[in-house]
Amino acid sequence: MRDTQKMALIGGAAAVVVGATGFGVYALVGGDSKEGDKGGVASSDGKGDKKVETGPPSEAEVRTTAQRFLTAWSSGDAKSAAKLTDDKTQAAAGLKSYHDDARVSKVALSPSSPSGAKVPFDVNAQIGYQTQRAAWAYSSSLEVVRNKKTGDAVVDWKPSVLNPKLKDGQKVKTGKAGTPPIKAVDRNGAALTKEEHPMLASILDDLRKRYGDKTDGTPGIETRIVDAKGKDTGTTLRTLSKGTPGTLKTTLDKDMQVVTEQSVKGKPKAAAVAIQPSTGEVRAVANSPADGFNNAFRGSLAPGSTMKVITSALLLDKGLASPGKQHPCPKYHTYGGWKFQNDDKFEIKDGTFAQSFARSCNTAFISQAEKLEDGDLSKEAREVFGIGQNWQVGTGTFDGSVPVQSDAQMASSLIGQGGVRMNPLNMASVAATVQSGTFKQPLIVSPSLDDRTISKASREMKPQTKSDLKSLMQLTAASGTAAKPMAGLSGDVGAKTGSAEVDGQKKPNAWFTAYNGDIAAAAVVPASGHGSDNAGPVVRKILDAAAG
Repeated sequence: MRDTQKMALIGGAAAVVVGATGFGVYALVGGDSKEGDKGGVASSDGKGDKKVETGPPSEAEVRTTAQRFLTAWSSGDAKSAAKLTDDKTQAAAGLKSYHDDARVSKVALSPSSPSGAKVPFDVNAQIGYQTQRAAWAYSSSLEVVRNKKTGDAVVDWKPSVLNPKLKDGQKVKTGKAGTPPIKAVDRNGAALTKEEHPMLASILDDLRKRYGDKTDGTPGIETRIVDAKGKDTGTTLRTLSKGTPGTLKTTLDKDMQVVTEQSVKGKPKAAAVAIQPSTGEVRAVANSPADGFNNAFRGSLAPGSTMKVITSALLLDKGLASPGKQHPCPKYHTYGGWKFQNDDKFEIKDGTFAQSFARSCNTAFISQAEKLEDGDLSKEAREVFGIGQNWQVGTGTFDGSVPVQSDAQMASSLIGQGGVRMNPLNMASVAATVQSGTFKQPLIVSPSLDDRTISKASREMKPQTKSDLKSLMQLTAASGTAAKPMAGLSGDVGAKTGSAEVDGQKKPNAWFTAYNGDIAAAAVVPASGHGSDNAGPVVRKILDAAAG
């Protein structure tokens, strides 16, 4: 009890509780205060010939009103209790909901001595839901005010009277706690827990919301706060029983997941994704820090020169470039009133398009802007690489954006700046599309679980374009800007680097995307510098893990 003076109201009966001092609390419910003899208290039903009081409630009125309200509430007489408040309608609805929705079968209310017009009280309730039973104890309070129209002393009705955590428009509800918990496993059945893989925490939570009710699990029973529409607010007041997890199989590979997490750890806002090109299945995803934003799946960042993979596909499709043919790579090129330049203002005299791609020459791409329509790049990205479609991965994702732009902004888009936005999931998918020749929408949960519709490219990459793109990315991995992190790899390998400039940032965002056989990966390490030096090692570790 809060002090030595407390009265228990159980089932509508008032019982005097004697504290250690030997004094009862008759004063809490009686009218022995001198203030009670002033004759200014109107009856609760408004009858009588008394004048309307306008001052604050007296001590006796506070005690008496609180006692009458709590007695009516505890006895289950919601109608009478509501009449003792300043908002009969809302009070009646709230008290009824407390019984019907919160499933409170019995309630004992024990008030303490008032503090001014405020009366604290303890609540000891019994909750019953189907076969579940539980005691529920907490403390609350009410305040007695003067009804301006009648002069009666009444309870100032607020949802917090029922429970201090309730706000306007909310109510308490007991029932199934949303979807059942899940036991996520990787493609081989190995458990994936938030404790062991904190970088997966937000994704695992989202998977539970989406697929918990599609597993063999059972939800727990909870008493919780919901909004006016019955939606869970995230505040659980009492757990009657915990749910039984249902097994949810993902496409992830635990061993690769561990390596991917280690590869980005300690690199602020870094993110990486690994995809299997032949299926589109996501094998690993990681973000640093673990409790930070999910840049891997939801990020929206300029991809820099990794975008040149898509731009090259466009130029190859239109016959504006060919790996072995000469292609201009001057120090500068002006388009749309903007002067573009290469990193360190290098140039390649009489070089081929393959050399320009391998060294990531900006002007080699900008120089082709005048031969393109404003929407060409957006069309290529969407129709061949699936970028900008509504991917149904199995969890929330940002699926890339290549908006139609004009003039200098269109030219900037060709080199992954302007309005182009990507994340590692998108860029891993781009590399995977080059490796396989066909866009396979990324997946983290099989679509057979929920029959969701998977995005598809409206046209496949031309065979010659595929061959040329693979040769370009292979050259880049062997002797171009990606050579250092890709050293020692041979066979079906390819890579592309990127360094995306960001206003107000001293160093660019480092990007790297690559494939080795049937694994493609991409990473971004913001504000770190060149892609080869900073994002390249991240991707290499992932590729090595895949190779075993």
